[in-house]
Amino acid sequence: MRERIYIKSAGFTLTEMMVAITIGMIVIASVTGTFTAQTRQNNAEEQISQLHQNVRGALDLITRDLMQAGYKAPGGSVTGVSYSTTQLLIQADLNANSTIDTSNTSLEYIVYAYDSANKQITRQLGTSGTADVVADNITSFTFNYYDANGATTTSSSSIRKLTVSINGQTTKPDPNYSSNNEYRTYSMSTDITPPNLTL
Repeated sequence: MRERIYIKSAGFTLTEMMVAITIGMIVIASVTGTFTAQTRQNNAEEQISQLHQNVRGALDLITRDLMQAGYKAPGGSVTGVSYSTTQLLIQADLNANSTIDTSNTSLEYIVYAYDSANKQITRQLGTSGTADVVADNITSFTFNYYDANGATTTSSSSIRKLTVSINGQTTKPDPNYSSNNEYRTYSMSTDITPPNLTL
């Protein structure tokens, strides 16, 4: 009679396979969860950064234009800033020819306005120029006018200082942020005293 020889083959039992698969799935789930949370955080930080840059960029451009307001040739007359509650009108006789050029390429006549329907601040050169978007996702754009004594004024010829305020929000809501319908907001305000208006 022949003796049977059993060779034990190397391999995994069903139980070992189930344990290995379970551990692998736990590791994959934790890595996926970490990756998803990190991606969400990076997206939120990117939107906040864009929001800050958007508001600051608009305010810097407006400030630069306002610093030229009222420039004129000796003996000339320029209003500088015209009082309005709906737009910010800036005038400067940059070429010193004693007239304000209102063509659509002129930097002597600039109008900033708030488009509430599209949540944008626009900038228009001249009286017939196209209104270009300066900033979007803006929830408010306000300006206040002050005279030489620091009192509010509605007279264009009395304006010596302005306070410009811009409020913006992120493009998309952040589910991890519970306030303001999940939109992050940023507000910035600055006082501007155009040097040519004090002359």
